[in-house]
Amino acid sequence: MKEIIFDLATISETAKEFIRSMGDRTVFAFEGKMGAGKTTFIKAVCEALGVEDVINSPTFSIINEYRSAETGELIYHFDFYRIQKISEAKEIGVEDYFDSGALCFLEWAENIQPLLPDDTVKVYIKESDDNQRIILF
Repeated sequence: MKEIIFDLATISETAKEFIRSMGDRTVFAFEGKMGAGKTTFIKAVCEALGVEDVINSPTFSIINEYRSAETGELIYHFDFYRIQKISEAKEIGVEDYFDSGALCFLEWAENIQPLLPDDTVKVYIKESDDNQRIILF
């Protein structure tokens, strides 16, 4: 398990460090309390990967698709907060996205736990007492 501590002033460098640590894995489940910084960190990672589009939470759309302007790589950002049943996730074809080979960043993945690939990387984000964030993965 790797631990990274960051704050908003260092988030860009932290995102780059995270990318260097990703290896060949493609599905990342970000976990943490509401407001822990999951969306903010995913945004920083997408920007570090070369996404130039507006990056925001897919809370209502469930999935946002981005493409790196540098590599052309597809990146999918999911927010399963509003998913009530596994069947809802199956209906939008999440398993196909996970099997696509594209990067998949998931928020509230615990709501679809049975559908996650075995090699999903769990990324825990929590707030420390001094308003920094701690990432464990």
